[in-house]
Formats: sequence, structure tokens, C-alpha cells
Amino acid sequence: MANPEKGNQTSNTEFILLGFGDLPELQLLLFLLFLVIYIATMAGNILIMVLAVTDQHLHTPMYFFLGNLSCLETCYSSTILPRVLSGLLTRNRTISFNGCTAQYYFFASMLATECLLLSVMSYDRYLAICNPLHYAARMSGRACLQLAGGSWIGGFLGNSITTLLISQLTFCGPNGIDHFFCDFIPLVKLSCNDPHLMKTLAFTVSFLFSLAPFLLTLMSYICIITTILRISSTTGRQKAFSTCSSHLIVVSIYYGTLLIVYMFPTTDILSDFKKVLSVVYTVLTPLVNPLIYSLRNKEVQEALRKACRKFMFGLC
Repeated sequence: MANPEKGNQTSNTEFILLGFGDLPELQLLLFLLFLVIYIATMAGNILIMVLAVTDQHLHTPMYFFLGNLSCLETCYSSTILPRVLSGLLTRNRTISFNGCTAQYYFFASMLATECLLLSVMSYDRYLAICNPLHYAARMSGRACLQLAGGSWIGGFLGNSITTLLISQLTFCGPNGIDHFFCDFIPLVKLSCNDPHLMKTLAFTVSFLFSLAPFLLTLMSYICIITTILRISSTTGRQKAFSTCSSHLIVVSIYYGTLLIVYMFPTTDILSDFKKVLSVVYTVLTPLVNPLIYSLRNKEVQEALRKACRKFMFGLC
């Protein structure tokens, strides 16, 4: 329900993204920093996609999911960073209501898709390490397509409801969004409607698309680590632990920041802290995922060397 005291005010048609505050001396530095991160993110993820498609040795379920993750990270970063870079360069931070709603929809949908996809990837590793005899049957080409497709469809359909409700909100007060992109909680705080329903919805969606996938991922890695501990070879244990620990650290940081941002109450004290945490899962995670999940793998490194040799011979 709208607040009757604000009912006669004109509804806002555009917002101002306050970003990281009005610090002119840091604008150029932040622009260069985010530009380098964006270029590196796009280059790393596009490289993984190209290798996963072109190299026959990478046509396996694990690299199929990694290719999907890289595609997702490319779209994910392009939803947030170009707008941030534009605001830092031109100092124009205004965004229309429709543009803000669209940015939220694609960002939130891909965020949910990534959570689902990470849980699918952990399930894939669980089958490969803990149940290898049934791996080929359970991870057939059809099953991989269904799992990946279900993650994408689930993420985009799940956030259609929240986006529809946001589009029905009335914004008749201040139009400054205390964030560097259009997110759910900062938008709801600016609305003249009763926030309780929206906050309940935010908690429910966060539970379904972040906490539940995180628990499934955590259970998969617990089973994986338990199986690794039974490996008699010290070298084999160290190699498996090296891979799994790096994956688990990235997943824990990613989900940890998400849960703090979306499931903890927002207070004035936590507001700036949550903004910093948002940088982790919107900017840094897409940058490090290609390094952690793909570029450290020997198969990917070999595919990259082959691609470089073909490119060099093609120039000669």
C-alpha cells in the first residue's frame, strides 16, 4: 500500500545512482580500475568460451558447464560495469525508471542463474569423484543440457515476479539510489509503498536462489573432501585438495557476500559495508572465476597452447 502522506506527490521517472560518493579525486582512478577489470573479465571469459567450443578435448560435461559460466559472467559484467564506467567518466549518474528496472531484472536473473549453475557444477564434480562408475550415465549430453538450461530458465523466470512487483511500485520521494547499480533493496527503500511485503519476498527469493544452492554446493564438497581423504596416494590427495579448496574458497566468498547483502537487515551502519561487499560478487567474482575454474587446469592450458600455435602458424 502506498503511503497516503506521499500520495499526492509526482512519481519519479528517473533515478540518480549515487555510486561510491561524490569524490572527484577518485573518479579517474576508479574509472581506470574498473575499466581494467572489465577488459580482463571479458577477455578471460570469452577465451574460455572459445576454447570450450573449438577444442575437442574440452567437450566434456565439466567444460560445458564452465563455458556456460563464462558466458554468464560475460553478460553479468556487461549489465553492471558499462553503466558504472559511463557514470565515472561523464559524471552523469541518472538512469530512467525503465532502464533501472531492466538492469535489475537482468542482473538479478543472472545472479540467480549463477547460483544454480555453481550448484550444478559442484554436483558434476561430486559424481565424477564420488560416483565415477555412474558418471557417464548421469552426465549424458541430454542431462547436461537439461541442467544448464534449467539453471538459466529458473534464474530468469524466478526474478520475473520480483521485477514485475518493482515495476508496480510508486516512487514519489527522493530519487537518489545509494548504490552503483539498480538493486532490489535500495529501490524498495525509495518507494512510497509498504516495504514489508517486498522485504519478505526478497528474503524468500534470496533463500531459494542463494542459501539453498549454497547448502547443496557445500554438501557436495563435503562428500568430495571425504572421498579425497580416502585416496592412498599423497600426490593424488594434494592435487585434488588444491583444486577443490580453491573452488570452495571462491564459492564461499561469493555466497557469503550474497547472504550478508540480501538476508541481513539493512541498517545505516551496514549500508556502506554492503555496497563494498556488492563489488565482490558483481565485479571481482567474474574476474577470478576463469582463473580459478579454468585457466589453472592442465587441459585448458594445453588447449590454449594449441590455439596459440595455430594462430602463430597462421600468421607465418
